[in-house]
Amino acid sequence: VQLVESGGGLVQAGGSLRLTCAASGETVRTYVRGWFRQAPGKEREFVAAIAWVGTTARYADSVKGRFTISKDNAKETMYLKMNSLKPEDTAVYYCAAGVGGTDLYNTVEKYDDWGQGNQVTVSS
Repeated sequence: VQLVESGGGLVQAGGSLRLTCAASGETVRTYVRGWFRQAPGKEREFVAAIAWVGTTARYADSVKGRFTISKDNAKETMYLKMNSLKPEDTAVYYCAAGVGGTDLYNTVEKYDDWGQGNQVTVSS
C-alpha cells in the first residue's frame, strides 16, 4: 500500500489543521490505518487509529477530545482533524496501514506501510 500525506503546516496555538492520507495499491488488504508522530529527538508515538471496516477508533490520551480520525472508504482516504493545537503537538506526522491483525494497534511494529511524513508546527 502506498500512502501520501498532505495538509500539514504552521499554525498558532489554539488553531486547527486537517491532515489527509490517500492510499493506493493493494488497499483491500488493509485492516487498520493510523496516525503517528515524531518530534525531534523523540521516538515515533501513536496518535490515533481507525478500523478500515467499521467505525471503531482509538486515540492516544494526549490528543483525546482534540483530534478526530475519520475516513472515506470509497476514496481510500483517511483524515486527522486537529483542534486546539498546542506547541507540544509539533512533530512530523505519519500515516500508516496495517494489513493483518484484529485490533487497533498503537505500536509502530504492527503497521506495514508508511507515508513520507508531514510537518506540523504549532507556535506559542
